[in-house]
Amino acid sequence: MNQATVDAYIANQEIQAQQFIKRIKNPFLFRLFMLIKLPMAFLASVKVKEVNADVCEISVPFRWLNQNPFGSTYFAVLAMAAEMSSGMIALMYTQNAKPSIAMLVTNLDASFIKKATGVTTFKCESGKAIREAIQQSVLTGEGRTITCKAIGYSKTGEIEAEFNVTWSFKARTK
Repeated sequence: MNQATVDAYIANQEIQAQQFIKRIKNPFLFRLFMLIKLPMAFLASVKVKEVNADVCEISVPFRWLNQNPFGSTYFAVLAMAAEMSSGMIALMYTQNAKPSIAMLVTNLDASFIKKATGVTTFKCESGKAIREAIQQSVLTGEGRTITCKAIGYSKTGEIEAEFNVTWSFKARTK
C-alpha cells in the first residue's frame, strides 16, 4: 500500500467517525446496536457516557443480573465494559473503512483493586494510539497491535479495576 491509500482512508474515516459518534450518542440507536450485535452488553445495561476521537467512557451498573456470589459485579461484566471502552474507539476507526480493517482482541490483562458494588465507569484514552496503529497497518499492509488501558472508577472516583486490552489491526488486501 502507499501514502495515497492512507490519505484516502483518513478522508473516509473522518466522515465515518462523525457519523459513528452521532449514532452511538443516540441512546435508542446505541441500545438497538447492542441488542443486535452485543446482546450480553444489552442485558448488562452497559451505557456510553462519552465517546470522541480520543476518549471513550462506558458504564455498567451493579445489579442482580451482573452480580457474582460475593456481592459485587461479576468480573466478566467488568471485562466486557472495559473492552468496550477501547473497542468503541477502534470500531469508530474501522467501521466502513476503505480498505477494510480486521480487528481482534488478542490479550486481556486485569487487576481488581476494589470491590465493584455500584456503577463502574471505564475510561480509555487510547484514541490517538489506536488511530496511528490502524493508519500504519493501512500504509504497510501489515498487522499492528496496541495495548489500551481501561481504568474502572466508582461513582466516588475510586479506582476499582484496571484492564489492559491488546488489539490487533490489519488492513485487508482484497
